[in-house]
Amino acid sequence: MEQSRDSAAADGREARSLAADAGTAEDRPFIVGIGASAGGLEALERLFKNMPADTELAFVIIQHLSPDFKSLMDELLARHTRMVIHRVEDGMPVEPNSIYLIPPRKEMIISGRRLLLTDKDPDQELSLPIDHFFRSLAQDVGRCAVAVVLSGTGSDGSRGIRDVHEVGGLVIAQSEETAKFDGMPKSAKDTGVVDLVLAPEEMPQAIIQHLKHTRYEKSCSYLPSLEEDPRGGLGTIFRLLREEYGIDFSHYKPNTVTRRIDRRLSLLQARNLDDYVGRLQSDAGELNALYRDLLIGVTRFFRDREAFER
Repeated sequence: MEQSRDSAAADGREARSLAADAGTAEDRPFIVGIGASAGGLEALERLFKNMPADTELAFVIIQHLSPDFKSLMDELLARHTRMVIHRVEDGMPVEPNSIYLIPPRKEMIISGRRLLLTDKDPDQELSLPIDHFFRSLAQDVGRCAVAVVLSGTGSDGSRGIRDVHEVGGLVIAQSEETAKFDGMPKSAKDTGVVDLVLAPEEMPQAIIQHLKHTRYEKSCSYLPSLEEDPRGGLGTIFRLLREEYGIDFSHYKPNTVTRRIDRRLSLLQARNLDDYVGRLQSDAGELNALYRDLLIGVTRFFRDREAFER
């Protein structure tokens, strides 16, 4: 465990250096949304105990809270992190190296890098605050979003992570064997869009590695557009997929396709597109993983189009 923390600290120093070279946090706003319910406090403590305090990341925690419950989470988490912990007030801006906690009896979204609160409808039978926030996070910061689903019952979060996945963000679920209640992590995993399944103490290093291997451009992307790469690496990828699976993905929505490929580069820590093309040419498993990832986006596109046409 000490070695893991040392490694995370070293990664954190490199991530800070990358962030400093890239510009302001507002320009490259990596925001980690964390959904938790029953058993989530222990998972959060394990996560933040291993997360460096100065990675330039911001963390927003959405937890299921009883309306009359006085949460002590800020005091409890403060024992495990040096980050500033905020109980969210309406309109609060999201700053790096900070943790934000949703208050009881509230729904929350993020817009323009600010956290916006509304009163929860007491007559609403089913409340899904994690889904609600993840969807807004995907819309607000796009590929710079990270969605984490921790211990809890039910399926909250499993819809919102699809939106994060759709825009090219990173999706992580707690491993079922480490969760006190595995309903939420299992529902998330069953969607097929979870990128990593990890114990809470393994998540910090994975998130930091994702930060390190994502190029800090304003789009949070380091792939050329299809127009800029007509015969290059992207064309080779489309050819490999077409030859293996008989589908020409170059005809589908360019932004969706390039986001999927971009995420695979980040997950594999590929140095550039040429490296990834080489991996695909030699690794049938990775080609299949990319194919399945692309197919999720394509089938969703057609479902949405059919619903619109009806």
